[in-house]
Amino acid sequence: MPYSKMSGFKGHIFDLDGTLIMSNDVWTEVDIRFLGKRGLSVPEDYSKALSVMNFDQAAVYTKERFGLDDDVEDIKKEWFDSARYRYAHTIPLYKGVKQYLEALYSSGRSLAIATASSAELYEPVLKRTGVYDLFSAFVTTAEVPRGKGFPDVYLEAARRLGLRPEDCIVYEDIFAGIRAAKGAGFHTAACLNGQYQDDDMMRAESEFLFRSSPEAGIDVQQEPV
Repeated sequence: MPYSKMSGFKGHIFDLDGTLIMSNDVWTEVDIRFLGKRGLSVPEDYSKALSVMNFDQAAVYTKERFGLDDDVEDIKKEWFDSARYRYAHTIPLYKGVKQYLEALYSSGRSLAIATASSAELYEPVLKRTGVYDLFSAFVTTAEVPRGKGFPDVYLEAARRLGLRPEDCIVYEDIFAGIRAAKGAGFHTAACLNGQYQDDDMMRAESEFLFRSSPEAGIDVQQEPV
């Protein structure tokens, strides 16, 4: 990710999964395994529906959508147990992410994480990859009233950084998050990783575009508009 293109903002608020770390396949596997054990296939719209929810909301949604007898807490535990090892031991950063974060930190920028993943997941992967200490704030969607279809998690991240939304840029890989952040006055950088097939909408909504891929790493596609 070319440092000069998006470095001018005081605050940099990052989504985690699919933006900084290569974890989308982990949650795809979790969904397949979880529903498969119950004789169900994964609907095409399921992952996208869950992308704006926290763990509690996603578990309730899953229980109700599929008419499951499982307790909500048991659903959450099964998901967490399936993903925990990968976060602690195998999930990597996208290529170039560490260098970009280090450059921002060295220049005095303030960095925050805004994620639906719990501390039990984000702490191990960020510490293992050597970037945890670069962040000044961590906010999960479980700590705010609403999920990523709303700006709550980004606003709380900016508040903890002591900055106004207009002084911050939000990096996200879901359209609902980009739209919510932009509507609250944040600058936005949309990650095109092929997960949700929202590229056209992301292009229309964001000031910056970049691609995350194992091969190319982070590659900025668009200058500010």
